Amino acid sequence: MIFVKKKQMTKIALITGGSRGLGKDMALSLAAKEVDIILTYHSNLAEAQQVVDMIRKRGRKAAALRLDAGNTAGLDGFVATVLDTLEAQWKAAKVDFLINNAGIGATIPMTKMTEDVFDQFVNVHFKGAYFLTQKLLPNMNDGGSVVFVSSGTTRFTVPGYSVYAAAKGALEVLTKYVAREFGSRGIRANIVAPGPVETDFNSAAIRNNPQMKTTLASLSPLGRVGYAEDIGPVVAFLCSDEARWINGQRIEVSGGINV
Repeated sequence: MIFVKKKQMTKIALITGGSRGLGKDMALSLAAKEVDIILTYHSNLAEAQQVVDMIRKRGRKAAALRLDAGNTAGLDGFVATVLDTLEAQWKAAKVDFLINNAGIGATIPMTKMTEDVFDQFVNVHFKGAYFLTQKLLPNMNDGGSVVFVSSGTTRFTVPGYSVYAAAKGALEVLTKYVAREFGSRGIRANIVAPGPVETDFNSAAIRNNPQMKTTLASLSPLGRVGYAEDIGPVVAFLCSDEARWINGQRIEVSGGINV
């Protein structure tokens, strides 16, 4: 008997905040696994286009779409744009993977937190991710994967991160519910929790503060802070067939900080 290997269908991932930092490396890591990419950016189209060009040079298709992750009123229009892009560039109607990565950062003690900033953090990190996932899941292929992005600060405390960490903690609970409610479609949901990572997040706080970087590095048994390329491959793995039995899990990628 002769077995003919079926041609693998193109997989497509939507990555929010995929134009820089962790999201950029997630996009490149998924492209390395032969996944096509739709990435979002908030304000810097030129930066996003550079990532698109990098992905295309690797032989994959890619597109960049603008998204204000904290504006839930704009999500219906955004999803419609995603569907138009899928049809125009892929002749497809659905994506396979959703990576909720978009985020904002600031170090603000509770005594100085305002309601406006509180709402901004919750809208971007939790409410926006919740409703984007809700609206996109009907347009996701069965057997797909949702990946949320949390933080090591849901396990250990960092002064000034009370709202950020609380919103990420809400995402960790949501991950379990997505895994439960959409498992019948073969859709898995997991959440990755990075530790301190040297990117431009939170005004490049780690990169611009050598003393902070040294202190954070000393908290890890591996003696360093993380880099974007430490996180992207883990997200790509969670979207792969090799991770088909990983579901509803929080996976910390922190070098064992505060172990």
